[in-house]
Formats: sequence, C-alpha cells, structure tokens
Amino acid sequence: MKLGRPFRKRRLAALLVSVSLSASLISTPAGAQEQGELRIATSYKLMTLDPHYANLNENTSLLSHIYERLVYQDEGLELKPGLAISWRALSPTQWEFKLRDGVRFHDGSVFDAEDVVYSIERIRDFLKPPSGGFRSSVTGIKTVSAMDPLTVVIETSGAAPTLPLTFSSIFMMNKPTEGFETTEALNSGAASAPVGTGPYRFESWNSGESLRLVRNDGYWGGKPAWLTVGFRVIENPAARVAALSTGEVDVADAIPARDVDGLKQRGAWIASVGAARINFVQFDVARDALPGVTDKAGEPIANPFKDPQVRRALALATDRGILADKILAGYGTAASQVFPTGLPGTSAKLLPEAPDYEGARVLLAKAGYPDGFNLVLAGPAGRYPGDAESLQAIAQSWARIGINAQPSTAPFSVFNTKRAAGDYAVWYGGTSGEAVDIILRALLASPNKERGTGALNFGKYQNVAFDEMLGKAESIAVGPERDAALASATELVMADQPIIPLYHFHHIVGYGPRIGSYVMHPRGWTTAMQTIAATE
Repeated sequence: MKLGRPFRKRRLAALLVSVSLSASLISTPAGAQEQGELRIATSYKLMTLDPHYANLNENTSLLSHIYERLVYQDEGLELKPGLAISWRALSPTQWEFKLRDGVRFHDGSVFDAEDVVYSIERIRDFLKPPSGGFRSSVTGIKTVSAMDPLTVVIETSGAAPTLPLTFSSIFMMNKPTEGFETTEALNSGAASAPVGTGPYRFESWNSGESLRLVRNDGYWGGKPAWLTVGFRVIENPAARVAALSTGEVDVADAIPARDVDGLKQRGAWIASVGAARINFVQFDVARDALPGVTDKAGEPIANPFKDPQVRRALALATDRGILADKILAGYGTAASQVFPTGLPGTSAKLLPEAPDYEGARVLLAKAGYPDGFNLVLAGPAGRYPGDAESLQAIAQSWARIGINAQPSTAPFSVFNTKRAAGDYAVWYGGTSGEAVDIILRALLASPNKERGTGALNFGKYQNVAFDEMLGKAESIAVGPERDAALASATELVMADQPIIPLYHFHHIVGYGPRIGSYVMHPRGWTTAMQTIAATE
C-alpha cells in the first residue's frame, strides 16, 4: 500500500523532540547527564555502517547507538517496546505494529510507518547475498503496509507466531526520497552519513579501527549520559586488558577469564553474564573430498565426516570440562545443545558428556578408520574468549583416538572469508540468537534460500526429518507446547552430531573508576547505553 502525498513526511530539518519514557531503554541517572567522553576498547571490528549488511554482533552492538529496532530484547531476553509501542496478531498470517509517536531521525525528519516499510523491503528486495545478512528474517514477509503514519500491518506467507521477536534484531532506517540506499553510500560516511533515531549520532568511522559518536540531545528516550563515545577496536585481548589497566579506556569488552584476577588487583571492576550463544565444532558433510584431510601417510581420503559415526567419535573425544573450567577459568558452561540447558526450547535430556576415548576409538574403527587420520582444525583468533586455546585443547584430546589435528587460526575477517570459500574441512565457530529456534534455523536446518534457512550451515548438513520437526515447532505459538517441540527437534538433530557443542562462554567486561556500573546483556552487546557513569 502506497500512501498519497498528504501522508508523505517532510524531510526538512526540524527541532528534535524529546519525550519521557516510563521504562527507558537507557536508564540515565541525573548525576550522569553531563559526562564527557566515554572511551571503549572493543573486540568488535566494525567493517560496515550498513545496519542491514550482516547479522553479526559487531554490527548489532555498535550500530545500535545510531539505529533502533521496533522491539527491544531486555537483559532477561523478554520483548519490550522500542520504536513500536505495541503489537498484536490480527490472524495467523497478519501482525499489526503501533509505532511510537514523536520520534525523529538525527536529521530532524519524523519516523513513521513508511520507514518501517522501507527497512523491510530494503532487506527483502534490494540487498543481495552475501550482503543480505537479515534476509532469512524477512523472507516469509509477503507484504508490509503503512496503514497510517503510526500503524504498520505485515502479512506473512505462512503462520508467523514469533514475528515480533524477529524485529528485535532488525534496525529501522530513514527512507530516502527515492530508491534504496546502497551499502557503499553508507560506508562513505561523510558523503552519506548514517541517520537513525538512536541515542547517539554518527561522527566518524575508520573501518576496522574506530567509531566516534556524539550525543543525540533530542533522543526520545531522554538525554544520553555521555557527550561523546569513542570506540577503539583492539582485537588482541592482552592489548585490551593493558588499555584498561593503564586508564587509556574506561571500558574493555571480551576480557579473557585468565586476566580477571589481575585486573581486580589493579583496581578494575568486572561484570559478567552467561551468554545466549553457542561455540561449537562444525563439519563439512557435503563434499566428497576435503582440504587438509588425509590418511596417516599424507594421502587424500574421502570425506570422513559424511559418516555420523566419525562425527560422534570426535564428540566423544572432546573434553568440554577442560574448555569450560580451565581455558575459560570457570567463566563458561559445558554445552550439549545450542542454548544453556533450562532456557526455553532446550531439552532436559541433553546434558554435557564426559569424554569417552575408548568408545570413540570403537566408533572410528567401525567407520573404517582404526588408525585415525589427519586434518586441519581451523578457527578464528581473538574472536571469542579462549578460541585459539580451545583449538589446541581439542587437538590434544583428539590425538588420544588417533586423530592428528593441526590447529590453524586466522583473524576473523580472514577466517570468515576462507570458510565461506570452502577452504576448511572442520572448524571452530560460534553464534548467538534471540531464541533457540533462530539458532537451529540458521545453523542446523538445511540451506534453503526460499525458506531462509541454513544461513550459518556452512557444512551443508541436511536432515529432512529435523527440518519438518523444526518447521512444525515454529508454527506453534510461544509457550510450553512450542518449547517441547523445539526440544524434541533438538534431540533428533543432535543424535546425528552435525556439530559438536563445546561451551556457552560468559561475557566478561572490565571497567575503570569513571564508571559506576555496567549492565551486562546475554547477547554480548557492548554499548554506551549499558554504561552508568560514576557519581561523587
């Protein structure tokens, strides 16, 4: 539905309007209103200013200062009003969203329903893979209509009982006068500066190195605490710890567990929370031959990971306890499924297993590999807590059953490119999501562009029975019945061992004396909005 000219908002500069918020997304103490610059050392290497380009935590975290979502997921993963104040299902395939009145973009233009239509259509119809990082979230949207300036109706191709959850990840953009804004234009910064409705405005950006923001004094949720915010990308964990220790920065994220005690001794404070995410080993199960996989004489062999017995053997030979207790120093939980056991949609029947090396050797022999084989175990370096050390520990465990695994790490940007290009046979990875089914859909469901599944299924695993069970579970409204169906689907797929769940690490953030407290979020975001300034 296209609206006539009277409804079209004027894109002229206007006074920004600030409104009170009964349950503010950024609680700002009165004594912290006039703070200066907040300096943050982050592991997140922001490579684009396009909020729709890639569904990665670095984008979600850093760009949330500039852009906002219709729905917000709080620290308990509960849905809260964001740019939408309410939502309701009109039918199994129709949802209505009522928008917040009085919200303005950083250029002064009014946020309204046309911007929601534009944002969804830009992802669904304009961005192309690999840039369509959120396409799987909107593939099932048939139409999106602006019924009036503050009402959006979305019609889906099938039942969509969790559509509001989808919009807890998608940022709303400002509709241009014509066409769709390109990623290249957004990344040019000065030529086409990102314009959102968020608490901070874009000032400057150096790809992969820094991001500078200034306070949006007219923010609808109240004046933000910090006048300016400077993000400094420091990928090396030791360098982040050093920057915090010397006072160069006020906040440092992704602190290694081994450095927690030392930071405390030097006067820093620590905040941590269990992560709503999974770190895992993933196999290429599709190709007939794989790079780096050979017999003990160095001769190439057929893909051993097509055999579930081999995948199961490697899972039995993985010591998750060492990873969680030693490498993560207790700031992690051994994993058996995609979310920590006990959260909605998880199975109480799936529990982390102790290593069984003898059982693993038996399975390898049954699969035709009594002497084991050689492989390259790839992974990113410095992307996740304990990633490089985990690869070493896994390789040592697998050596006990005759698997000679050579760890190979690279910066995440390099690793991600090579993984997508098929340069790896087996690799360490990680992912997070708003709910269990979102991770199952992206990581373990069969790749299918039309259904928007398998975006992170780089191993090309396919299980028709699991796909059907997951699809059925997703058609059930949020509640105990849906949770039970997701648990059953998880039990089925994990019995086939397409991945080896390793651990759910804990997000750890350190902060200095200028910070009064830091509110952790299980999604692992690092934002100025979570940072409360110290007061005298």
